[in-house]
Formats: sequence, C-alpha cells, structure tokens
Amino acid sequence: MNAFAQKIIALTGASEGIGAELARQLAAEGTSLALCARNFSRLEAVAAECRARGAQAFAVRCDVSVESECKAFVEQTVSNFGGLDILVNNAGVSGHARFEEVTDFAWYEQMMRINYFGSLWCTRYALPHLKARRGQLVAISSLAGRTGVPGRTAYSPSKAAQSLFFEVLRLELKQSGVDVTIVYPGIVATAIRLRGYGADGKPAGKSGLKEEGAMSVAECARQIVAAIASRKRDLVMTLQARAGLWLKLAAPDLVDRMVLRAVKKV
Repeated sequence: MNAFAQKIIALTGASEGIGAELARQLAAEGTSLALCARNFSRLEAVAAECRARGAQAFAVRCDVSVESECKAFVEQTVSNFGGLDILVNNAGVSGHARFEEVTDFAWYEQMMRINYFGSLWCTRYALPHLKARRGQLVAISSLAGRTGVPGRTAYSPSKAAQSLFFEVLRLELKQSGVDVTIVYPGIVATAIRLRGYGADGKPAGKSGLKEEGAMSVAECARQIVAAIASRKRDLVMTLQARAGLWLKLAAPDLVDRMVLRAVKKV
C-alpha cells in the first residue's frame, strides 16, 4: 500500500542526488509531488519519472537562496494541488576548505542562504497550509551539523543553524498538529561534494572526505521515506553515527580522532 496516497508533498533540491531519489521513492499512485531545483531540465526529467510511477508531479525552477522564489514555489504547489501535507527541505550545497585558505567569504554567506535561509523561507510560506492539514516538516540536515569537521567552517555552521531552527520550531508547533522530522545523513555517494565550493568559491571538483564505504543514495532515501511515513522525530542513519554522537558527550577526544580519520590528508 502507498503510505503517501492522497498526500501532497513539496520537495526542494529534487533534480539530483538524494532529492531526486526521494522523489522517485515517494512517487506512487495517489501521491502528488511538487519538485523544485535550479536545473529545470534535469528536474523535469525526474518529474517525468515520477509520473511514470503513477504520481502526479510537476517541476518548478526555484533557487531557494531567493525568498521570493521560495514563496512562489509554495504558492504554485497549493494552486496546483489544493493544499500541502509535507514539505521536505532538501536543497543544499556543500563546501570544503580550510579556514585559512579562504580569502573571500562571499560563498560562506551564499551557503548560509541556501542551507539555512532556504529552509526557513520555504517553511514560513508553507506553514499555514501545513497547519491546516496537520502536516509535516522534514529537514535534510547533516551529521556535519552535529559534529565539527575540518574543512567545514562554512558547511557545518549552516547545517547546525538549519537543524537548530527546526528543533526550536518543533517546540513552537507542539500543539499545532504539525510534526517535524530532522534527518542527519553521513557520507552519501552523491556528487554534492564535487560540485560544492572550494576555497576560491568555485566548484571544488573533488571531495575533502574519504568516500570509501559511503552510503548509497537509494539506501539513504529509503530510510528517509520510512522516517517520513512514521513521522519520526530524528533520523541518524547508522549505528556508527549514533554511537559517535553519544561518544561526543562521553569521550569527545575520541570523537575528534574519529572525525580526523574521515578527512583526506591534503
């Protein structure tokens, strides 16, 4: 049975990676999907796949770093489908550079606009519609937002801001019927780190992390879909990650060593 039958779902950053796979796994007969991203041609191809699986799906070109475009995406979703049940804030950008290598911090600000403000703006305009249907907010954050990682002085704070925003909002919405699910993926086998910022603000073209043993996109999306279906509070995807977060409290120096081992030596 389709757990999302008759549900209207808006998903940001759906043109590739985790977002595209989430769209495909959510797509089924009776589900309505509004998908947005900056690359419209790639996004429309994902929407077509979703329609082939029986879902209603449409694509909207949207840059979540622009508040007016976030508002327009939500408005188009509601106009097309008549409401909104679930907003998945997935759009994000990566970056990897040692702090002292960076001379122009403009991309730090842009990363915050995408990873934090993009979620905030989409959520602000979606919230009245979600409250009307006792819906659900989903934030795709990162383990890097829970534990500092060398080379992530831009990325980790942006994801920490995103996750803490949704933790606070969860409390504010306690009596509203709107649930908040925060997802903390680790290293997932996508191109996000290759396309993310390098020290000069241009696409890095390489990952600053060791990619061996990265979780597949399909498995990552599968766990997220299950967490959305059960309206789970938080999702940390592996036993190792859950143990690491506990150890951070009990043995922080050990966690520091574990994190350093996950970073490539330059």
